[in-house]
Amino acid sequence: MSHNTFGHLFRVTTFGESHGKALGCVVDGCPPMIPLEEADIQGFLDKRRPGQSRFTTQRQEPDAVKILSGVFIDEASGKQVTTGTPIALMIENVDQRSKDYSDIKDKFRPGHADFTYEAKYGIRDYRGGGRSSARETAARVAAGAIARKVVAGVCVRGALVQVGPHKIDRSRWDWDEVDRNPFFCPDPVAAQEWEKYLDGIRKAGSSIGAVIEIVAENVPAGWGAPIYAKLDSEIAGALMTINAVKGVEIGAGFASAELTGEENADELRMGNDGKPLFLSNNAGGILGGISTGQPVVARFAVKPTSSILTPRRTIDRAGHEADILTKGRHDPCVGIRAVPVGEAMVACVLADQFMRHRGQVG
Repeated sequence: MSHNTFGHLFRVTTFGESHGKALGCVVDGCPPMIPLEEADIQGFLDKRRPGQSRFTTQRQEPDAVKILSGVFIDEASGKQVTTGTPIALMIENVDQRSKDYSDIKDKFRPGHADFTYEAKYGIRDYRGGGRSSARETAARVAAGAIARKVVAGVCVRGALVQVGPHKIDRSRWDWDEVDRNPFFCPDPVAAQEWEKYLDGIRKAGSSIGAVIEIVAENVPAGWGAPIYAKLDSEIAGALMTINAVKGVEIGAGFASAELTGEENADELRMGNDGKPLFLSNNAGGILGGISTGQPVVARFAVKPTSSILTPRRTIDRAGHEADILTKGRHDPCVGIRAVPVGEAMVACVLADQFMRHRGQVG
């Protein structure tokens, strides 16, 4: 009943809190004989790791992952491979500063989950937000690394396409640029502009929201199922589970409301390879909940970090009115580190959908 598990055949259960001893996940349903070492996971965790630039929280966590179960040495190849049993992953917390939250333990941060956790459970972990903290997403990124191995032919990539009101110029999109700046930004000009903009946000002790785009290429036609297992609905649902996400769109998304039927329709021709060739991709690679073979494209909006230095009006647990400001180390734009998290969630959905597709149609 606690709803900490997602997926059907490829299932992920996460555990742990922001300021607890450790966090991690159990991945169940991963097929056997897939080579898996800790290094295969660590690279993706390093992308999400905090403290890598002045534009993210300065909490220093190595996020070193340990594989506790579900692997064994294959005698034929000499490699460590999955066994088909549950894979347990653990990431220790080493740089908690719980005292930073002592002043707000009885107050509810506006825009944060403090009030709703208290209302539901009658108790909450105020140290960094407990399970409502973005720290929980490290476990998802670890699970996503395994999911990528399940669908090894699929390429899942993400980029930050908007910070506050500032959007990228899509004519300058360069995937190689994503790894050259601290924002995962595909537009080098926008990345320079965001640096100045976020410096102002950070120095003011405030925060700002962002939009992230995830693109999955080489997804075969046919993944997903009608009505209640639509690929786009499961991607949207998975992205909405990420902390601070308030909106998701697939393909043209909300912009499709402004298009005519002629403009929105992704026309087809036969390609030179004998396969259908779509002339546009407003559908985001999904029609009727089933993949078309085009790139699957999803975007999600992340709200500003709720923990800010500007005093805000609130109430405390006793119902008294109060003012609150949050000390400690926080992301001025949590959307930056949400890029690898979005990639991981899409990878997990695709791995699950692939296994279900194979189970139904062979």
